[in-house]
Amino acid sequence: MIKKVLVANRGEIAVRIIRSCREMGIQTVAVYSDADRCALHVLYADEALHIGPSPSTESYLNIDNILRAAKRSGADAIHPGYGFLSENADFSARCNEAGIIFIGPSPYAISTMGDKITARKTMMNAGVPVVPGTEGKIDSEEEALKTIEEIGLPVMIKASAGGGGKGMRLVKNDKEVKSALRAARSEARTAFGDDAVFIEKYIESPHHIEYQILADAHGNVIHLFERECSVQRRHQKIIEETPSPILTPERREQMGEAAIAAAKAVDYRGAGTIEFIVDKDLNYYFLEMNTRLQVEHPITERVVGVDLVKEQIHIANGEPLKLKQSELKQQGHAIECRVYAEDPDNNFMPAPGKVTHIDIPYGVGVRVDGSIYEGFEIPLYYDPLIAKLIVWGKDRTESLERTQRALKEFKITGVKNNLKFLERIIQADGFVKGDYTTHFIDENKDFLMRNDPCDQNCEDIVIITALMEYLQKLEKASPKEMTALKNNWKDFTRVRSVFRL
Repeated sequence: MIKKVLVANRGEIAVRIIRSCREMGIQTVAVYSDADRCALHVLYADEALHIGPSPSTESYLNIDNILRAAKRSGADAIHPGYGFLSENADFSARCNEAGIIFIGPSPYAISTMGDKITARKTMMNAGVPVVPGTEGKIDSEEEALKTIEEIGLPVMIKASAGGGGKGMRLVKNDKEVKSALRAARSEARTAFGDDAVFIEKYIESPHHIEYQILADAHGNVIHLFERECSVQRRHQKIIEETPSPILTPERREQMGEAAIAAAKAVDYRGAGTIEFIVDKDLNYYFLEMNTRLQVEHPITERVVGVDLVKEQIHIANGEPLKLKQSELKQQGHAIECRVYAEDPDNNFMPAPGKVTHIDIPYGVGVRVDGSIYEGFEIPLYYDPLIAKLIVWGKDRTESLERTQRALKEFKITGVKNNLKFLERIIQADGFVKGDYTTHFIDENKDFLMRNDPCDQNCEDIVIITALMEYLQKLEKASPKEMTALKNNWKDFTRVRSVFRL
């Protein structure tokens, strides 16, 4: 049985994994780079070991350093979290060779589903619907043109080893094919070291819907229903919710069965996500599989009532699943908002810096998974995600209302952030109605990006005005009047607290 887990990650996901381990009585080891010496996951774990300089290639992506840390600490298992090495088949294999349990799937499952061309072929053999397109990689511009003639425009050119929108190009007419093909290959080569690309039919008005699955080493596979992930910017998810507001009960069940078939096709073990693209008529097609824990997993936990990290550990211990598909159901509605240290007014550029103040929202149905604290210096070396707001309600209406309230209470000063941007998304008519697609951000850009100086400056103006008034009174006051002024300042802080809520 696993007794000590090294968490090969950082930030909010590292803290979240450590919490579940602590509840299970499992010791934890944090690893950190130079930039993360004072990070929350380092302070929270039972032990912490330095693994290298700040750049991720020299620390969180350095397999040798991480395995040395595991051996040095006596950890018998490694949890990779998400990102970094979580979908690295070589890392999984190296852990196995070192006699360390990798809390995740096998190298075979990771490599098979990590290559999109291989994954497409595997899904087709398993009877899972895939988007019409090429079965293998495109070797020439002539082949690309022939394929496009067969399936029709528009199409997407995608990197086989890709992810996060890299190595992806939309082609709307024949004149764009050659340049798009060259650009996709070049970007794929730079990002993934592999310039293989394939072509898929472009789905108009698409929805991005994914299914959470769990699979043990005894052949048991279940799904924990879907997450609607269509609110995206540059192919990166921003807000997710469950249940999806567009699925019918019949389609929900069909897609769940397809997700299970996809996992069984690669003899999957652990937690994973089957991603589908869904058109306006609710036809669904396999998109890809993420062979790891997803960023948005907490909303599934909240609606289904399952701790996915604990389930991962039970599976890694060789235990059979205790959860039965017939016993699982969705209760209520949950929404997750990703909070980034970025500047929406400057093309969403990352905004590292020191957090001078933070107010976390509380109350019924509100959970925040975060990794920052007052005085923490957000480094420039990593993804700018700093927290996730997870909100639950008995239905979608209550969940939306509660999310709006929580976002208004969430305050971070010292660094630019996207809280106001998230607040506008929740207020937008299309989101409220639940009929949005992956084009939602572009279609609502004027509303989401409207310039309202008060959003950023109102509170600062109030504080500065009050302070100036106080200093003016202080300059005129006699020593006997100082006590009264202090009382006024206390009154002001009470008013300020009310204002901030």
